[in-house]
Amino acid sequence: MGVEETITVTETAPIPKQRGELLLDHAVRYAEERHWDVFAGTWLEPGDGRELCSCGAADCPAPGAHPAVKDWAAQATGSAVQVRRVWAKHPEASILLPTGRTFDALDVPESAGFLALARLERMQRTLGPVTLTPDHRMLFFVLPGAGVKMADLVRKLGWSPTGIDLIARGEGEYVAAPPTRFGGRGAVQWARRPTPANRWLPDTEELIDALAYACGSEAAADRKRRQPST
Repeated sequence: MGVEETITVTETAPIPKQRGELLLDHAVRYAEERHWDVFAGTWLEPGDGRELCSCGAADCPAPGAHPAVKDWAAQATGSAVQVRRVWAKHPEASILLPTGRTFDALDVPESAGFLALARLERMQRTLGPVTLTPDHRMLFFVLPGAGVKMADLVRKLGWSPTGIDLIARGEGEYVAAPPTRFGGRGAVQWARRPTPANRWLPDTEELIDALAYACGSEAAADRKRRQPST
């Protein structure tokens, strides 16, 4: 570069984009390597100096990371050929995975999730993939059926299912897969990546004690913080 040459700087920094080919590559791998059904969701579009959801709602709660159509469940596919065809049309679309088919997800607050993850690893429990979302949640992938049995399991452990922030995502629901981004909040990441070693998912019973304890402890600490000091 010559001395007289200058670098032009725009007034506003460019909005980072999700690489279309990267999203396609990930979506194909989920279908081919994990045999997970996937479907394309909404995507992010630049507007007014920020990223807006393709759905057009200015107050979208999950910009760029929710279904684009009502019949999304019917469009979910495990065919890599179909996946390539869909993302060829919408290369920036988010990657969404329906739950209740090959897996369910146990959804907990991030702080409780890290506590439970450390405890489960110390106990040498079987763990499947785990995601970390930009809204500070962790999702533990388990075998289908979590929604049916979770409440009873939590009660048997001495906790109230409605008193702790532990959610089972099963049939009729979905989760966002890495590297999907939620607007300007960041991207979904793997806290534990899918590998050949965790191809076989744990059942809910194998994780529920550690997750319920962590969520219960978190809820108790939160209640204590809210109590007025005497």
